[in-house]
Amino acid sequence: MSKKDQFIVGKKKFSSRLIVGTGKYKNMSDCAKAIKISGADIVTVAVRRVNIIDKSKPLLMDYIDPKKITYLPNTAGCFTSEEALRTLRLAREIGGWKLVKLEVLGDKKNLFPDTIETLKSTEILTKEGFNVMVYCNDDPLMAKRLENAGASAIMPLAAPIGSGLGIQNKINLRIIRSQTKLPLIIDAGIGQASDAVVAMELGCDGVLINTAIAKAKIPFEMAEAMKFAVIAGRKSFLSGRIQPNLFGSASTSNKGLI
Repeated sequence: MSKKDQFIVGKKKFSSRLIVGTGKYKNMSDCAKAIKISGADIVTVAVRRVNIIDKSKPLLMDYIDPKKITYLPNTAGCFTSEEALRTLRLAREIGGWKLVKLEVLGDKKNLFPDTIETLKSTEILTKEGFNVMVYCNDDPLMAKRLENAGASAIMPLAAPIGSGLGIQNKINLRIIRSQTKLPLIIDAGIGQASDAVVAMELGCDGVLINTAIAKAKIPFEMAEAMKFAVIAGRKSFLSGRIQPNLFGSASTSNKGLI
């Protein structure tokens, strides 16, 4: 990461633009190994699902050191603003976390975000001093409303959570990118390394990946693939691609032909 190209969320700098989830792995050992290989320095933690306080059971902190890796508490499994607010307030009490990921779901089948409850929660949390990274639809209008509400990062889905379908709406993501200065992070739907490359080439600041790594046939290989995909995609975006052309263009000049 160059000094000119820094990844900053909530006034904190991070070396990796890949954020990794901690769910769906066979065990915590595999989770910790995959995260190490990925090079990620932010991991999402579902406060309602991952054990971080019951010492009679395996503790996530025994496998992933919160002093070396930034924990990003999230509200996975919350379907109302009240549930989400209670969950993140609890996270702050437990570990003092203020950088959080807000996720308020609207239905149990597709797991799309409830935009009304999400916006309401964002407004409340920012007033309480949280730095809120917000899971949302790829809707440019809602993204702007969330930014105006004080969000620290916009995190639109590429496709339904866990679907692995890849980016379905490049146009909306480009529009969101053009109208916000906030970090733009793809939050759901990534299935393979090429999806992560596309996300970064669209100008996204990062990607959050869980299922694509945890449920891959060889999770550790996929973790490494995602690491390099994010790096390659970012470099490609910053390099400035050539203008697409419908016609061929010779790579060698005609000058000097015999």
